[in-house]
Amino acid sequence: MRWVRNGVGVAVLVLVAGCAGQKADTPPKVELPSATPTASAVPTTPSATSEAAAEPASADDCKVGELKLAVRDEDAAAGTVYRKLVFTNSGQRTCVIQGFPGVSYVAGEDGHQVGPAAYRVGTKGAPVRLDPGAAAATDVGFVNVQNYDPAVCQPTEVRGLRVYPPHDTESTFVELPGTGCAGTPPGNQLTVKTVV
Repeated sequence: MRWVRNGVGVAVLVLVAGCAGQKADTPPKVELPSATPTASAVPTTPSATSEAAAEPASADDCKVGELKLAVRDEDAAAGTVYRKLVFTNSGQRTCVIQGFPGVSYVAGEDGHQVGPAAYRVGTKGAPVRLDPGAAAATDVGFVNVQNYDPAVCQPTEVRGLRVYPPHDTESTFVELPGTGCAGTPPGNQLTVKTVV
């Protein structure tokens, strides 16, 4: 007996039988279970490591050392505050920024992560060329974590955000005191869109 997997993960049993005493010209009777492909949820927000592996860094990519970050604006909607995370090219060369930054809450002097990182919303945008002094931004959603069950959320004071620019393995800190969930809430405490 042998198991074979098809592209959707449905196992089909294939019987290989050589029954003693059976005529060679009579094939064995085998009934296969009917296989119906099942849709599985495909994550729309790959982790920073999977995006980096899928798309290697380019020499043109903006690096954390040549970007100045700031949080601006404030727009509220149904328990969530949306702010702009602005990336300004403070370097001496034109660079390119594309995709989703990695964003998470941090606390303590050691800057440890608090709760899950931001959930990526939407699709990856086009490359944005940043001349020195030019800026691009992304929308970050901050859920009011007081709406979650405190036992599940584990509300924790945070110092701000750890931000990884797209295609960069180095991060920077953006000061933004508030409260995050140290636990894993039933929703997303942070959301982030592609840089535009």
